This record gives sequence, structure tokens and C-alpha cells, in this order.
Amino acid sequence: MISEFRNFITRGNVLDLAVGIVIGAAFTGVVQSFVNDVLMPPIGLLLGGVDFSELYLHLGRGTFPTRAAAVEAGAPIISYGLFINNVIAFLITAFAVFLIIKAYQRTRPPEAPPAAAEKQCPFCYSRIHLAAIRCPHCTSELAPA
Repeated sequence: MISEFRNFITRGNVLDLAVGIVIGAAFTGVVQSFVNDVLMPPIGLLLGGVDFSELYLHLGRGTFPTRAAAVEAGAPIISYGLFINNVIAFLITAFAVFLIIKAYQRTRPPEAPPAAAEKQCPFCYSRIHLAAIRCPHCTSELAPA
């Protein structure tokens, strides 16, 4: 059982997956910082000084000056501003992964097209198996391949 586990862990797929998870976690931190610290402040400034992380909807009674105060008081709130930040972070992450995959695909050699398994009957132009010596559609005899 231990040797099977060792074989499972040392297969390329599992190691690639582990590396991908670690890099993805680090990349997530970079993207979150980019969204929260670089991208959202100018967007908030363009929209009149709106801080998306402070946008929330209070579901109970009373008012709170900030989202943090509402959270600290245990008030029921919907933090839609944080949701907006997370959606933007997701879109940036998805676009970055898309660019990485596109770059990787450009470095791979093109795949060879699959070998033909069919040919065309010279009499009725139907598609038939490559090894056929008689056309199943028009029953014409064909030259062996």
C-alpha cells in the first residue's frame, strides 16, 4: 500500500497539480493586492471617491458609519462592495490564466492530423472505409488500397 501511494504521488500529474495549486495560491495573493491596492482606488476616484469595499446593505435597524462598524456590532449586512472586488479579481485571474495558456500553446508543436480512415468512392462519391474493395452504396468494385 505504501509503494502504491509513493507511485501515485510521484506520477507527473499529481506533482504538476501540486505545483499548480501552490503557484495559484501565490498568484491569488498578487491579484488580490493588484485589485485592492492598485486597480480599485483609481476606479473609486473616477466614480466620485467610492470605496467598493465599504459598500454594503444593512438589513436591520439602525445605522453604522462604516462596514467595519456594522460587522463589529454583529448587524446583518450584505457586503456587495466586497463581492464587486472579488468579481474583478476573478476576471483578472481568469484573463491572466487565459494569457498563460495561450503562450504555452504557442510553444507546443502543432499536432499532426489523424490518418485518414475513409476514402471516396470514385463512382458514387460516398465516403467508405479505406480498406473497402466494394462500395456499400453503389456496389462498384474498387481497386485494393
